[in-house]
Amino acid sequence: MNTDPIADYLTRVRNAIKANHRVVEIPASNLKKEITKVLFDKGYIANYKFEDNSAQGTIKIALKYHPVTRVPAIRTLTRVSKPGLRKYAGVDSMPRVLNGLGIAIISTSRGVMTDKEARNLNIGGEVLCYVH
Repeated sequence: MNTDPIADYLTRVRNAIKANHRVVEIPASNLKKEITKVLFDKGYIANYKFEDNSAQGTIKIALKYHPVTRVPAIRTLTRVSKPGLRKYAGVDSMPRVLNGLGIAIISTSRGVMTDKEARNLNIGGEVLCYVH
């Protein structure tokens, strides 16, 4: 049993990038699917696919690299809110990653979104991770 599935998700992606893998497979959950959609929408991953081949299903993520220099699109993935210490942010204290160059993925009452989208909708939530 995994105590922090989001940290496991981020670690699998981080390890695949360090090993220069093209595709990484991750056990699926609804929250992980939403995080994957946000990463795809913001251009951090090339593609993704949800497979329901087992009871839980898997997420296949195609990682994105620069075509010439082979530098990964995701430089760092940092877990912020942990099961032992949840981090919440209101609209006033919404984090800015690299002064707006990165994104913070927020779990709000209206779904999983970036810090900029949450600021525009004027809602706060749990800060899941930073990506840049």
